[in-house]
Amino acid sequence: MLCSGGLNPVSSEAQRLFLEGVGHMDEENNDEARLAFIAALELAPDFAEAHGNLGMVQEVQGELAEAELHQRRAIELSPQQPEFHLNLGALLVKQKRLSEAEIPCRQALLLAPNSPRAWSNFGVFLACTGRASEAEQSYRTAMAIDPSYRTARHNLAYLLLRDERYDEGWECLEARSMYEPLARQLACPRWQGEPLQDKSLLIGLETGHGDMIQFCRYARLAKEAGAARVSVVCHAALKTLFLTLDGIDEVIGANESFPASGWDFWTPPMSFPFFFKTRHDSIPARVPYLKAEPDAVRRWAEEISSTPSHPRVGIVWRGNPRFENDADRSLPSPAVLASLADVPGAAFFSLQKGPTAEDERALAAYLPCVTLGHQLSNFAETAAVIENLDIVLTVDTAVAHLAGALGRPCWLLLPAFKTDWRWLLDRDDSPWYPEGMRLFRQQAPGDWAPVLARVVAELKKLADSTPCR
Repeated sequence: MLCSGGLNPVSSEAQRLFLEGVGHMDEENNDEARLAFIAALELAPDFAEAHGNLGMVQEVQGELAEAELHQRRAIELSPQQPEFHLNLGALLVKQKRLSEAEIPCRQALLLAPNSPRAWSNFGVFLACTGRASEAEQSYRTAMAIDPSYRTARHNLAYLLLRDERYDEGWECLEARSMYEPLARQLACPRWQGEPLQDKSLLIGLETGHGDMIQFCRYARLAKEAGAARVSVVCHAALKTLFLTLDGIDEVIGANESFPASGWDFWTPPMSFPFFFKTRHDSIPARVPYLKAEPDAVRRWAEEISSTPSHPRVGIVWRGNPRFENDADRSLPSPAVLASLADVPGAAFFSLQKGPTAEDERALAAYLPCVTLGHQLSNFAETAAVIENLDIVLTVDTAVAHLAGALGRPCWLLLPAFKTDWRWLLDRDDSPWYPEGMRLFRQQAPGDWAPVLARVVAELKKLADSTPCR
């Protein structure tokens, strides 16, 4: 939340620069916002609001230490302003400095007990410390204060869905609000559960490739509900793969132009579970619902079969670094995989996209591995490789969803900190991917060694029971 300025007397020029920076922040022009706030502080070094907003910009730009300094300075200058305590608390939670974060989070509540944002942020802190029931109450308090406050409802959705409380969970998930650009582009209304008989439906774009793979399975249900035509807009890297998706009549790449009209409704794929009233026993779990191209499977078979082994294991150790929890879900280094070399007779194939030369050298130093990632131009190619492997071993990335949607064995490495809601609690399987998905969970944040030890033990069993191809 932006601070409005004016709590400390400042010159009109400093105030003008501050408001200019606020305008740049509204437009997400952080470089210009940063310059404006710095200029304002040069004229007025004790301008608390400029310190606070500069800290927010620096946080977005990844300069966390500098951001903290400015947030703490803002608190020193204006200790009764709850927003500064809120921002510092959120910054410390982001860095997992949870024992430090509690004080500013509670101070924000003391100063603004009727602030839905303060209660929602405190809920995030509680959830990160494993106090789920208290976090839920904080979110519900925020919602009681302001029923229209989407952030608290969205945060609550994650707790409910992780706990398989689907009745309310899917409804709360509808509070997400990242679809305005697509809604403005389309002339048709967003689907709200109306009958689909003889209607045309456009499935819109979710942020993540994995989200698209997991939830576009509902296209088949839309067709079974009578939809005459179902189209999907997807990431360019998914287009070829989605041509095989059950229930889809048309696939449009997000990098392609498409008309504003021509459909009766549009919907984000993650809204399907709410309107189809999905519960644990009605998850559309029929797999495979995606297929690899036969010619590509044969082409990759020729290359992979040159490596006789049992088993053949595809590995992915890192996700998108822009994902908020990537530091926990991704392995800190491919060196963590070194113990896999203890599995006799196994062959490993890196499906990792975008590894640095340093990563590849580290992997080669610890684990003999055939590097394939640079040859995988899209998910259809990755699917063809997976069809030639015995197992996929991956952190929580789209490749896990791809293997699951193909019905191929996948062993998923999950972090203890902020485990994604869709993998539920304390399970080693997934009702979304019942064919071959196994979950290997950390017991302590950051401690991957016991997880890999369990994987190695299971791979050795598999090696003993799997004949060499």
